Amino acid sequence: MTEERPEQERTPISWDALAAELEATRRAAEERGEAHPSTWDAVAAELAARVGDRPVEELPVPAVPAEDELPIPVAPPVPEAAPAPVPEPEPEPVELLGPVELAGGLEALLFVVDDPVDEETLAAALRCSADQVREGLAALAAGYDERSAGITLRRVGEGWRLYTREDHAAVVERYLGEGQRSRLTQAALETLAVIAYRQPVTRARVSAIRGVGVDGVMRTLITRGLVHEVGSDPDTGGGLYATTPLFLERLGLTGLDELPPLAPLLPETASVLDEHPDV
Repeated sequence: MTEERPEQERTPISWDALAAELEATRRAAEERGEAHPSTWDAVAAELAARVGDRPVEELPVPAVPAEDELPIPVAPPVPEAAPAPVPEPEPEPVELLGPVELAGGLEALLFVVDDPVDEETLAAALRCSADQVREGLAALAAGYDERSAGITLRRVGEGWRLYTREDHAAVVERYLGEGQRSRLTQAALETLAVIAYRQPVTRARVSAIRGVGVDGVMRTLITRGLVHEVGSDPDTGGGLYATTPLFLERLGLTGLDELPPLAPLLPETASVLDEHPDV
């Protein structure tokens, strides 16, 4: 009887080797004429004994990760909702004005503007269509011409403006000539000083510096030939005004660089704070 090998030296059972050994044993028994069922019972008993004595070849089992090692499912990112579009302001309703209301509104607007105004601007102010404004302007101009009014309505460039009629030029010149001999008011002198030191300057800027409206005073200075329009502001589109050569002639100056320095004419800071402590 052969000596059994130590347990640590036993090799694991290979099922393929067992099948091959079993097949070889069966064939050898058939060749010897010993293929009897009892013989196979003996072989099976021997195999059972050998299987019980030898370790079974175990296949590696993949390790199962612990629950805390399992990856945490991450929810897919939710797409951000697009911001709601800002509704555009609804256009103001267009009204159909009557002839009298249309003519009166156009005359009022044309009287207060200083520069030619286009039809779209007039239509927006009157809340009517540009076609209706165009018809109203034509009717207004025709009415002035029919009755030989002292004013006439003309189209200048892309806008409309009221002018004095040429037939009454002598009367206007006589009035302006007499006005040249009168003294300028304090408001006119202050406005003229602002234009002289800040030119070219818009009418709105002059009004902001003085803190009052200057439309009437500006018309007086323009009529006297002391101020004239020299262009338009690129940011606001308003007219830019500057002094004329007549202004220098009346003051006895040869250029604007001969104007007296402005700093000595300004009040002291302390006096301003005393008069206006909230500044």
